[in-house]
Amino acid sequence: MSDLPRKALSRTAKLASLPLGAAGRATLGLGKRIGGAPAEAVMAEFQRRTADQLFSVLGELKGGAMKFGQMLSLMESAMPEEFAAPYRATLTKLQDSAPPMPAATVHTILSRELGKRWRDRFTEFDDKPAAAASIGQVHRGVLKDGREVAVKLQYPGAAEALRADLRQLGRFARTFGTMVPGLDMKPLIAELQERIGEELDYDREAQAQQQYADAFKGHPEFLVPRVVKHSPTVIVSEWIEGRPLSSVIADGTQQERDEIGLKYVRFMFSGPRLAGLLHSDPHPGNFRVLEDGRLGVVDFGLCARLPDGLPPAIGQLLRISLNGDGAAVLEGLRAEGFIKPRMEIDPDQLMDYLAPFAEPARADTFQFSRAWMREQANRTGDFRSPNASLALRLNMPPSYLLIHRVWIGGIAVLSQLEAKAPFREVLEEFLPGFTDED
Repeated sequence: MSDLPRKALSRTAKLASLPLGAAGRATLGLGKRIGGAPAEAVMAEFQRRTADQLFSVLGELKGGAMKFGQMLSLMESAMPEEFAAPYRATLTKLQDSAPPMPAATVHTILSRELGKRWRDRFTEFDDKPAAAASIGQVHRGVLKDGREVAVKLQYPGAAEALRADLRQLGRFARTFGTMVPGLDMKPLIAELQERIGEELDYDREAQAQQQYADAFKGHPEFLVPRVVKHSPTVIVSEWIEGRPLSSVIADGTQQERDEIGLKYVRFMFSGPRLAGLLHSDPHPGNFRVLEDGRLGVVDFGLCARLPDGLPPAIGQLLRISLNGDGAAVLEGLRAEGFIKPRMEIDPDQLMDYLAPFAEPARADTFQFSRAWMREQANRTGDFRSPNASLALRLNMPPSYLLIHRVWIGGIAVLSQLEAKAPFREVLEEFLPGFTDED
């Protein structure tokens, strides 16, 4: 592949092939069933082929298509198991890999961003990428002073591809829903469209990464690589070696799952207090388990700026909901802008809807699982359910968009890990307002 595919018509045709290809395979499956093949075998083959095409198209296109695939991989724990299983391995690939751009393109970018003599900075530079994702890829190098570094480069044309893909995916949102049952695509795509500028600004990302690195310097549980140099489309930072979190999800022991799940939550909740930032891209591809047991964190392209930490209202309302005071929760949400002034909502129904958000904090130790996640998705996703109609009546204030994304995404990752740990302790330590008694 010579470059990130840029032509709008070409990208549109490839994205359109996903739902159309799925329909074609469904028709083929019907023919096989008429011919006598078992229905279960036909469905398994249909799902396998659809998963293969999903990775092939989204991975090749990168850009918004790849980012969309990464978000799907994050939420597969909410899908019914009979649909999730064929997609799980395929979507996991999207968390850590994509077809690379050629060495000549890499050299051109580095010459432009670091100067024509950029190679003089390195004793070693690997032209083969160590990782490739939605809008950039990472190369491993060794600086003249002996430091191993990660060189992250943005794909040429990434901005145009992101915007074009997300417009096209928005048109196909309903059709994609038939490929991945139980998941509402529109909010996922809308969230991506909201954050395009932040994802593309590597200067902003480098500043956030260094802010985290300073805040967690010498931390016994976490490692954030320090930034060496950056430009609008290149970030050079310290290299970290570790096992991808996705591999722990795939084959980790229960002890590993529990320990990493707890560290994952501690990192997410401690960031706003220690760094004034919330890491807002919680998918497993951004985390590494280091040999010494620490959790390494990479990719800070999406961070919520919270210089005063998390809003105390979150902890206060969570505590009040655990106490069962629906009327107080209703008024608190109205004060924060989640419920518009003249919107009438039944407090008991509201408490039922919010129960899954509060449940992990109710006991000293909580067990996340895919089964639990699917149960919660069914409670709020069934259009016949009162919870589904209530969800449509709630409002999401802009200041809470990324916080909500991390909360939901984090729960999805913990459900993939099937982690059991004392998560309430983390809330008591790091969530403002949770232990208040006023």
